[in-house]
Amino acid sequence: MAYSAQVKRLMGRIEGIPDAIRADIKPSIAKSADELAGMMGHLALLSRDTGALIDSITVTLPGGTTPAYSQPGGERVAHDLEAIVTVGNQDVRYPHLVEYGTADAPAQPYFWPAVRTLQKRINNRINRAMRKAIKTHWNTP
Repeated sequence: MAYSAQVKRLMGRIEGIPDAIRADIKPSIAKSADELAGMMGHLALLSRDTGALIDSITVTLPGGTTPAYSQPGGERVAHDLEAIVTVGNQDVRYPHLVEYGTADAPAQPYFWPAVRTLQKRINNRINRAMRKAIKTHWNTP
């Protein structure tokens, strides 16, 4: 996969983070992803028909592979400091139709409202974990 210069530079900086700092950051990443998935599930209750959409919300932790046919992006492997929240699987292929609506059905957004609502909170949590880990481990050999 081809990456832009900005993504390459960012990935280089991420790979330069010491392992002890990475280990201290991972719990906050997992907690944030679980919180985001929970909010998506709560917002998706309004569109509940069978519950399959809510059950298809998945958190993929670092090193894991997202489910095939998931939205957004389908199957891929999460990087070392990345948790991915996806919706959909091989049986549930309509999450985008619920989110954005169709000509026959109104939009019932659940994905992006949850992201926008929790974005600042998640960023603050991860930044706090990073600052704490850097203070603890930066000068440790």
